Amino acid sequence: MEALVQTPHSSPTPSRTLTSRRTLLTFIGAAVVAGPLVATQTASAGQTASAGQTAARAGGLDDPAKKEIAMKLVCSAENSSLDWKNYYRYIEDIDDGRGYTAGIIGFCSGTGDMLDLVELYTRRKPGNVLAKYLPALRRVDGTDSHDGLDPNYPRDWARAAADQAFQQAQNDERDRVYFNPAVKQGKADGIGVLGQFCYYDAIVMHGDGGDSTSFRNIRKRALRSATPPAQGGDEVAYLHAFLDARVWAMKQEEAHEDTTRVDTAQRVFLNKRNLSLNTPLEWKVYGDSYRIG
Repeated sequence: MEALVQTPHSSPTPSRTLTSRRTLLTFIGAAVVAGPLVATQTASAGQTASAGQTAARAGGLDDPAKKEIAMKLVCSAENSSLDWKNYYRYIEDIDDGRGYTAGIIGFCSGTGDMLDLVELYTRRKPGNVLAKYLPALRRVDGTDSHDGLDPNYPRDWARAAADQAFQQAQNDERDRVYFNPAVKQGKADGIGVLGQFCYYDAIVMHGDGGDSTSFRNIRKRALRSATPPAQGGDEVAYLHAFLDARVWAMKQEEAHEDTTRVDTAQRVFLNKRNLSLNTPLEWKVYGDSYRIG
């Protein structure tokens, strides 16, 4: 099986900091509802009770039907396709300084999450076709090097992608690192399905590290100009502020100066006040039109 190499209209991969995210994951999952990230932390007792009610009312992107929509939306921006399940075998170096980018969410050999994925796969299935690359993946972590991976790593990645165990490992790492933290923080902020998706898409592209363009700092930037529903704010106004902060972050990196995934997708849904991402959905990314429902 050959690896799937995409030729997208724009860079299809998440733009996380090159620094290994292994140092970041300890507080992605554990602290996503603690410390400064949680809007309810500074609320009064009355506000906290109201925030809990608001969050309870907020729909969940983790509903299976909504999650499927989320995966299609991200795939339209990352891979110019809605068929996200076709991208377990995707692998390419797009010359963004992060080495190989691969799989359904753009795991990168230079940023640690690809290493975490292959380690998980190997714990579940020792002796798999990618296990032999673990020493090389540890060496190249934090760099754009292919040392020890070429020439056969892309071919073997595609072979592994035919294995349901590897597909499940990709699903599980996507959820652990990106999807679940986004949904958890969104519910804590009292925002609904669309807002949780906006968070998820931001974490996919920017990661959740300490740099100024990471998800947590995009959110902090939004909080300086708007209040989330969990603190009594207007959801639409808050999400516009978040998307404004997201556009600013995207423009800090040349590979993501095209902000259509916000301007002609997420902002379209928000302007229609489709806060639950109800179908039918119509949007554009990089000028291409898409529809669900």
